[in-house]
Amino acid sequence: MGYAAKIVLHCRTGYRPELDKLIEQFISDGVRFIGVVGPDASRIEDIIDEICCGDGTRDPHFILTASHEGETLKEALDLVDQLTGEYIGPAEIVEF
Repeated sequence: MGYAAKIVLHCRTGYRPELDKLIEQFISDGVRFIGVVGPDASRIEDIIDEICCGDGTRDPHFILTASHEGETLKEALDLVDQLTGEYIGPAEIVEF
């Protein structure tokens, strides 16, 4: 079973290179939203955006992203729950 369409990515230790493979899996599973919580959240959001844009060898994949730097996991989840339109629905928490 793949990942949910809406993800809150809880990165407790900041960016690690293994994250790139996880983002590729999110793309493959059709994830439409990723909110990032934890140290380096803004940097990780930028990296996710770069991976989605690709290197020109494939079509880019659009994922709405947000960083929640300095916020708790609960605060991020509360904000993510307010998304509307195609982003309505429960978020899956992914610890990384």
